[in-house]
Amino acid sequence: MTVLVTGGAGFIGSNFVIDWLAERSEPVINLDKLTYAGNLENLAELRGDPRYVFIRGDIGERPFIERLLRKHTPRAVINFAAESHVDRSIHGPGDFIQTNIVGAFNLLECVRAHFSAMDETARSRFRFLHVSTDEVYGSLDANAPAFSETHRYQPNSPYSASKAASDHLVRAYHHTYGLPVLTTHCSNNYGPCQFPEKLIPLIIVNALAGKHLPIYGDGMQIRDWLYVSDHCAAIRRVLDAGTPGETYNIGGWSEKPNLDIVHAIVDLLDEWRPRADGQSYGEQIAHVADRPGHDRRYAIDAGKIERELSWRPAETFASGLRKTVRWYLDHPDWLANVQSGAYRDWLEKNYVDMDR
Repeated sequence: MTVLVTGGAGFIGSNFVIDWLAERSEPVINLDKLTYAGNLENLAELRGDPRYVFIRGDIGERPFIERLLRKHTPRAVINFAAESHVDRSIHGPGDFIQTNIVGAFNLLECVRAHFSAMDETARSRFRFLHVSTDEVYGSLDANAPAFSETHRYQPNSPYSASKAASDHLVRAYHHTYGLPVLTTHCSNNYGPCQFPEKLIPLIIVNALAGKHLPIYGDGMQIRDWLYVSDHCAAIRRVLDAGTPGETYNIGGWSEKPNLDIVHAIVDLLDEWRPRADGQSYGEQIAHVADRPGHDRRYAIDAGKIERELSWRPAETFASGLRKTVRWYLDHPDWLANVQSGAYRDWLEKNYVDMDR
């Protein structure tokens, strides 16, 4: 018995792999293409663990994925593999179409063949879990109800449109071919090992470097914030007990404007790592032009997963943010390697024996 995790060297994927092996003995095959956000330093603590195998590869390489599935015969596939940064999708949407749509299609085709070749017992326990985003639902007005699983799709960026397309493919493979799929839609994740292009690590990094803390527009864009370990626990729960063909929203019950997030980080840094001049890091806040098509509000109604699968987040936003800021302060080498690009050397130095 083993599970295959795709995109397991990224932020959420690497946290999932580490949490999985901390909670369970079942081995993990970690497949990642290692694009700019794939960082094997995130998984350094698993080096030498016999339950863990890393494989460098692309979900778009169909013959390779077919061989991998035949060799390792996973009883579940958890698909994190995706391009996920909205700003990057605006400036270069092609990679998002290729990975999030074409790659997802290739992976589904390979998994469908793998599933069809299983005996009845193996088929009954097999699952394909597709990790998606709340951004496929579009933007909410200030007083509108939070996104439920039945909210219509209204993606507003190339990123969210590409994820919406992959969601539709996953749904179609269940209804057309009987593939036992599960889809999750998460809200904004934060926590250790997040690439510093996203809001929370970017603010931490820029504050410590004495740079401006950029805030789009008025900073009142609202997001629901989910600590990454809570997200990982929810995915494990959906994999264990979710109903094939169903969708589950995963949220943190923590709606906050971006400006409030920045001020909360500033308060922690002022307490734990005060500026040498005695001034607050708040002096570095700078409002910049809003990005094109910026969604105003996302909010997740996570009631279904609570009612049906008895899951709720363990962290409040305050407790999760404290853990997050502390992690970045305690891991300056990780930050330095990401900022310099030195993390890319980790592969050559430490993974010469990759299973390929």
